[in-house]
Order: sequence, then C-alpha cells, then structure tokens
Amino acid sequence: MRGPNAIDFWRGFALITIFINHIPGNTFERWTYSQYGISDAAELFVFLAGWSIGLATRDRDGRPEPALTSVVRLLSRTVEVYRAQVIIMVLALAMIAGTALLLDNPLILEWHNAGGFFADPIQSLCGLVLLTYQLGFFNILPLYVVLIAVAPVFVLLSRISRAGALALSFCIYATSLVFEWDFPSWPGDGDWFFNPFCWQLLLVLGFTLQNWSRDEPRFRAWCRRLLLPGVAIVIVGVVLSVFELRPDPLMVPEPRLIFTFDKTYLSPARLIHFCGVLLAFQLVYDWIAPKAGWLTGFLAGLGRNSLAVFSMGSLISLAAQFVRFQYGGGIVVDISVVGFGLFALGFTAWFVEWRSRRPKKAADAPAAS
Repeated sequence: MRGPNAIDFWRGFALITIFINHIPGNTFERWTYSQYGISDAAELFVFLAGWSIGLATRDRDGRPEPALTSVVRLLSRTVEVYRAQVIIMVLALAMIAGTALLLDNPLILEWHNAGGFFADPIQSLCGLVLLTYQLGFFNILPLYVVLIAVAPVFVLLSRISRAGALALSFCIYATSLVFEWDFPSWPGDGDWFFNPFCWQLLLVLGFTLQNWSRDEPRFRAWCRRLLLPGVAIVIVGVVLSVFELRPDPLMVPEPRLIFTFDKTYLSPARLIHFCGVLLAFQLVYDWIAPKAGWLTGFLAGLGRNSLAVFSMGSLISLAAQFVRFQYGGGIVVDISVVGFGLFALGFTAWFVEWRSRRPKKAADAPAAS
C-alpha cells in the first residue's frame, strides 16, 4: 500500500465532493467548490485519471514500460470499470424499484431516467450493457470506460510525439464543439451527459502534463510562475458563479458551444477555469498535508481505492436522496446522511485494502507455524 500523496489526496477530495453534490439540495452542497466556480470535481476526477495513467505506464525507474504491457494494463482497467458500472446500475434500479414498493409511490420509478427501464426493460437492459442507457448521477463511469479504452492510442502516440498526441486530442475536442458530436443514448432520445469526444482532452492533458513534469526539469518552475494568473482565473470564476453571470445559449454566436459554460461538451470556459484551479492550488498539498493529520490519510485512502469508493458513494447518495425525499431534508437529516456516507466511504477504502492484504497473510501463515 502506497503512502499518502498529492494525487490520491486530491482524488479523495474529488470523490467526497462528487458524493455531496449527488445529494441535491443538501445543506453541505453549498459549501462545495463547484458552487464557487465554472468547473467542478468531475474535471478534477478525469484529469487525475490521466495523470495516474502517466504514472502507471512507467516502470520504477521512470522509463516507459513495454507497449503491450501498457495496453493490457489499460484494457484490464477498462473491463474493471465496465463491470463496476453494470453492477451499480443494476443495484440502483433495484433500489429505485424497492423504494417505490416500500413507499407505495409509483412516481419514484421515474427518478433519474429509470422510467425508461421499467417501461421497456428488454431494450433498456441491452442499452445498460452497451452503456447507452444511463441513470442520472450514474453517468461518469461510462465516460471513464470509453476514455480508458482509447487511452492506449494516446499513450503509444505520445511515445512518438507528446505534442502530436495532445494536438490530436485537441482536434477531436474542437471538432466535437463545432459540429456538436456526442455519443447517442439508447433506448430513448438524447445524448450522453458526459461527451467522450470532449472529455478525452482532460485525460490526455493529465497524462501529457505528468510526463512533462517528470522529464522536463523546468516544467514545475514554469507552472509556479503561472500561480498568480491561476489565482486570477479562480477569482473570476467565483464572481461569475456567485452572481450567476452566464452567457445565454440562445444569444451567443455560432458555434455556440465555444461561448457557453456547457458541462456536457466541456466548454472552453470550463476548461480554462479548471486549468486556473490547477495553477492556483498546485502548492496547497505540500502546505496542508503535514498539518492536516488524519485527514490527509483519510482522503489519500479514498483516492487509492477510487473505483470502489466512487461506486459505493453513488449508491449511498441515491439512498440519501430517498431519505431526504421521505423526511423532507433539513440540517439533522443532512448531517445524518452525509455523516453516514463519509463513514461508509472510509470503511469501503479500509475494507478494500484489508481484503487485499488477507491473501498474503494467509499464505505466510503455514511458514510462520
């Protein structure tokens, strides 16, 4: 088990933020940083995934591992994330159906796009397996599946030219913005909430910056020189968010997605704001980690086990929505559901690591005796 580090710490922070934001209207939502900027924890989560790929596809000496090893590693992770998405979707649908029965309220069957499944389970089940049928608040992992599946292309291309890999990624992003490309949903109308054509840029950006930070000695120095512009971008984001200053999608020129704050297409404003957040907070971990004590270890533990923690958080946040629906919310209910959720996320991370250590201890037991 690796010790606390900045990547796991911020990934744990993103997981908690996503968990709280997936309980709409709760008291603590207003204190998450998504309420004070254009971008939110989703951008941070995807960027850190790309940064982690940069670390995972190198050996202990920092050299790129064999190409086949990297491809197999990433495809294996793709299958793992895909399996998690299918399982939590089935469990979420069962939770929605069970709650509707328990409360004798058929309207609950319509929550988060679940009505399509109960109205047409045959096509919806096929869509669930194909990732084209998604519930609200359960649509990040399908994006993650696609991004990790295509990551080998950019990983291998970057070994020839990092600038070329980043340029290809940006061209796909820009083309999607102009022509409004997205993955279609099925069954039913509409598109994916997180557009893989656009969000892949954040993954590639994270991967590329990780490589540059390792191989270019002056990279970190340049980033520190941009700290003040990053702070300025964050302040502008706070002003825009607090005063709800957003461009009207019907009033902006074409291509309209370039000028809006659209989350589905990761509009340029969100991307620029997120880059500003990275620059502004690049030194925070080194300052806060020694002073945060157990909190540093707690967040890093969540980040080390991000898939299991995210999956559990998605289900608990859905359960919390049901509790707030039944009891009307309020500070006591919110403290209860959020407090229980944070405990459950921490327990999940601990359990995964405890379980991973068990086989080793069992294998050592005969030798010890």
